Amino acid sequence: MSAPAGLVTLGEVMVSLSANRIGPLRGARQLDVSVAGSEANVAIGVVRLGHSASWLSRLGADEFGELVRGTLRGQGVTVCAPADPSAPTGLMVKERRTGDVGRVLYYRSGSAASRLGPADLPLALIESARVLHVTGITPALSGSAADAVRHAVSVARAAGVTVSLDVNYRARLWDPSAARVELSALARLADLVFASADELAMVDADGDPERLLADGVHAVVVTDGSKGAYSVTAAGVVRQPAFPVRVVDPVGAGDAFVAGYLAGLLDDLDEPARMRQAAAAAAICVGAEGDWEGLPSTAELTLVSSADGTVVR
Repeated sequence: MSAPAGLVTLGEVMVSLSANRIGPLRGARQLDVSVAGSEANVAIGVVRLGHSASWLSRLGADEFGELVRGTLRGQGVTVCAPADPSAPTGLMVKERRTGDVGRVLYYRSGSAASRLGPADLPLALIESARVLHVTGITPALSGSAADAVRHAVSVARAAGVTVSLDVNYRARLWDPSAARVELSALARLADLVFASADELAMVDADGDPERLLADGVHAVVVTDGSKGAYSVTAAGVVRQPAFPVRVVDPVGAGDAFVAGYLAGLLDDLDEPARMRQAAAAAAICVGAEGDWEGLPSTAELTLVSSADGTVVR
């Protein structure tokens, strides 16, 4: 298998069923079908911004698995995910409970992706990538999935591959104390750490980016919704305001931000340019329905500077 020049990532992608009317799910008459998974969202975002990406996992030997496989391949992502005949592809169902509040139901316990282990990893692919991107979701799926993440990171570090971690803490998957132990250790093996403002305590007891730098991390990027984001490196702090945008669907904003930043890294942009591109990608993404559907191409990044009502002809 030929290796990508850009990104390799691993994790779970689930089939996503979304109610298209507001109210309790029991009253839904139609469900939109898509796929969703943080790591794959980042992979799609990086591809749309001009780089290659591979996604590693396991999928059920079922129609949902084929939907995931076909969707990601259709978006230009290389899929390395064997079909597991004894475990299903994970499922998530989204409810629009009110006009402002949504709820998500997960059916992922015992899924094929939760069986991911070190033996599933194509090591040569990881070794020849420029960036390995992992999240705090995958190690929460199972002991074997946590082992797979650790092994992938170890292989990448030994090969000199840049390691990126998005903390992405999911309270439904594990308790805070277990998460802090795992994620704190994982963060100190990463070159780049992405976290929301309220996730920093998961990787440092005092929520101090400088301590992560002292432990070997090269850049800590902190996002805070409409307040913007900032990055901390040895060269100092770079602050990036959020672009004003009409939010249609906030899900996927963090993944879009990471994709924009990592694509900037792959393009050898400086830190301020990476941060601006990350913020632009996030702003454009939340202007459309879906976790990844609104991710921008390179040409579309300029849309954040367009006035309301602009029609591009």
